[in-house]
Amino acid sequence: MNKVIVAGLALGGLVAPLQLMAAEDIENLQKEVRALKKQNRMIMERLDATVDMVEKSGKAGPSKTRIGGYGELHYNNLSNSKPGEKDKKEIDLHRFILFVGHEISPDIRFWSELEVEHAKSDKNGGEVAIEQAYLEFDISSNLMSRAGVMLVPVGIINETHEPPTFYGVERNNVEKYIIPTTWREGGVSLNGRSGGLSYDLAVHSGLQTTAADDYAIRDGRKAVRQAPADKPAYTARLKYTGVAGLELAASLQQQTDITQNTDGTAGAATLVETHLAWQAGPFTLRALYASWNLDGKGPKSVGADEQTGWYVEPSFKFSSKLGVFVRQSSWDNQVGNAVDTEYRQLDVGFNYWPHPDVVIKADYQTQDAPKGKNEYEGFNLGLGYQF
Repeated sequence: MNKVIVAGLALGGLVAPLQLMAAEDIENLQKEVRALKKQNRMIMERLDATVDMVEKSGKAGPSKTRIGGYGELHYNNLSNSKPGEKDKKEIDLHRFILFVGHEISPDIRFWSELEVEHAKSDKNGGEVAIEQAYLEFDISSNLMSRAGVMLVPVGIINETHEPPTFYGVERNNVEKYIIPTTWREGGVSLNGRSGGLSYDLAVHSGLQTTAADDYAIRDGRKAVRQAPADKPAYTARLKYTGVAGLELAASLQQQTDITQNTDGTAGAATLVETHLAWQAGPFTLRALYASWNLDGKGPKSVGADEQTGWYVEPSFKFSSKLGVFVRQSSWDNQVGNAVDTEYRQLDVGFNYWPHPDVVIKADYQTQDAPKGKNEYEGFNLGLGYQF
């Protein structure tokens, strides 16, 4: 009996410290649990914030910002029939363009193109330039406005000139010397659509031709580089696409002084352009006519008071990958000259598209140039892409 009492007292003496230790451990464990819960909440909050940021980043990236571009590499093997002049046998990275667009809001967008011509810019040529940089504002579902550096709404390829979209290694000469593609100006435009009919109205900087260049249109481009804006230009275009495969368009531009008040013998200039693009199955026909009229004794004295060009280009696609074309063209920047100043050119060739956004081109050209001018005949090869 005494042994049992002694054992009970001893066990009681041990249980009390054990109970005290267990209480301390439990309190410490509770503190650790509370700390872990707090840390877990912080981790979850950070994780939620990260997920939120990624989701927002995703919306501002692929869905709102677009990056693209196009480019073309040319090889020219052309003989020059003008005595004493060199042939044109060269390879040239003619254009490299990067495109960036961003949707600022559902109603406001920004579009831009940065261009490098002939691989680099130096004293021997080449160019690094902004081809487009403008804001686009939605006014209604069928009406918008643009402001900034824009492509002038004239011709077929001035606005759409990515290599896979047209035939021929080089851009056609009518839309080079009469419509000075790529032609961009700084200004504002109103662009509307109603069914198959669309219209463009624009006020923008104008050309500045000079007597030293015989008032040639292409030489009047200033590319919005501190461009003189004493006399703005006004452009209007009406386009019909209400029939599948058909585009009919006409443009009118008027400039009150094509020398920007630097030549008292020159004055206003008016451009009239019209074109047709018609696709019926594998067959496509493009045709364009453009004509300038320049006022003043200066342009008239060198025959530049009228500058005109046209081309007709039928093409046929044997498949989605292979197409052939023929183009007959004519252009003259001094129609009123007493001597013949008209250029005529025939191009025949093909486009091969291994992918809709990649094209390999080849063509052969023959040219009839005015007496004493460079006259090139030979073949061209080209590689182009867009993305």
